[in-house]
Amino acid sequence: MWLGGRVWLQVFGRVCFNLRRLTFDRTWGGRRGPMAETLSTRAEAASGLGAPAQQNGDAGGYARGEQPPGRPEPAGPGVEPAPGDATQAAGSGEQAATVGPGPGKRKKRRGATGERVVPPPKKRRAGVSFGDEHFAETSYYFEGGLRKDNDFLRNTVHRHEPPVTAEPVRLLAENEDVVVVDKPSSIPVHPCGRFRHNTVIFILGKEHQLKELHPLHRLDRLTSGVLMFAKTAAVSERIHEQVRDRQLEKEYVCRVEGEFPAEEVTCKEPILVVSYKVGVCRVDPRGKPCETVFQRLSYNGHSSVVRCRPLTGRTHQIRVHLQFLGHPILNDPIYNSIAWGPSRGRGGHIPKTDEELLRDLVAEHQAKQSLDVLDLCEGDLSPGLPDSTAPSSELGKDCLGELAASAQKMDGAVEAGPQDLDTVPLASGKATEIDVVDQETDPLCAECRLVRQDPLPQDLVMFLHALCYKGPDFEYFSPMPAWAQDDWQED
Repeated sequence: MWLGGRVWLQVFGRVCFNLRRLTFDRTWGGRRGPMAETLSTRAEAASGLGAPAQQNGDAGGYARGEQPPGRPEPAGPGVEPAPGDATQAAGSGEQAATVGPGPGKRKKRRGATGERVVPPPKKRRAGVSFGDEHFAETSYYFEGGLRKDNDFLRNTVHRHEPPVTAEPVRLLAENEDVVVVDKPSSIPVHPCGRFRHNTVIFILGKEHQLKELHPLHRLDRLTSGVLMFAKTAAVSERIHEQVRDRQLEKEYVCRVEGEFPAEEVTCKEPILVVSYKVGVCRVDPRGKPCETVFQRLSYNGHSSVVRCRPLTGRTHQIRVHLQFLGHPILNDPIYNSIAWGPSRGRGGHIPKTDEELLRDLVAEHQAKQSLDVLDLCEGDLSPGLPDSTAPSSELGKDCLGELAASAQKMDGAVEAGPQDLDTVPLASGKATEIDVVDQETDPLCAECRLVRQDPLPQDLVMFLHALCYKGPDFEYFSPMPAWAQDDWQED
């Protein structure tokens, strides 16, 4: 009788304990903290029903090297213990669940041992620059008035870098705060698209040991003139604050088609980006507001030299406004193109859709072998761009004839099969041959199958020059380019 009563009491106590534990688990969403684990273990030990610990840790007790509940394991490098995180009951063998982060707390990733891994803080990026190992990637050579960097680069990405003008990047001023240079036309400011070594940032670091520079403004690749860099982030922020407060003034000079009006002209037409990838804008009521003031400096009977003061800073603002006024820059390869139609965009009249315009622009430059003007290569013409091989019907027979004639005037590129890459004659009919035995070629690269005639240095110049850049406490000028002189004659 006594033995039966003892068994009954043990069973009754076990049932009550389980009910209490079930209530606790439901209250806390199935998660049991260290205190609950300790109470549970002690209760089971007192009742004599706790299972003996097994070496594999599958049931009861803890495996060798395992910490008991309520005792945090030592944290490894980059790991911190998770206070308040719960573990499962004795030896369940499963990975512990994690209590979700509260409001305002960043969610931490759990490690395999039931601990949170705290990622290292992100390092703030310094100014755009290159290290010595980058400058050792290449060595320039000069030929025929061009700065060249061989036919292509070996890099993690196979690409061909077009030549740029060999005009030096001249230093106009340098002090403890800024570096001011006279940027030649055709050289981009920083690495972009197909350009890396032939960039102002790279050339300044490699040839002038000027590193960790912060560009204070940008110039289009084909635009020359005053370009400023800050030497520190603090100076960069100070001058950008002046830009936001409209305290800076810029002046440009350009040569445009025809006789520009003698009186001052202000253009306030809004500008819309047609394609960021191709880099084309146009006047459109849906565009961003902008304003440019123009003043004619001289006229030689065929073209005019005009001073430009942009009061806003939209992409291609000066070039688009001059096109709208009917006086595009004389040799602008985009906004003085037949692809815009018979009027070439004057007054905003463009008799085609944006898709047709882009298709015709790409087709024209592909025929002239000058896709690098659009920062494109043959491989970019597949998805996402209009079919460049099929100009729109609105281009017209006359325009197509003019396009074909201009393409014939240029020294085109010939396509060679992989078996012909040892010696390939140039398309211009010259006896010169290119030895490509020591050059790396990629059979999947369309550019590797094209041998292009180098452009002439004058082909890399657009008649738009940043003449002056001034602020409350500085003013920098660059010399007037040769094509802006009164006695300049067109070829």
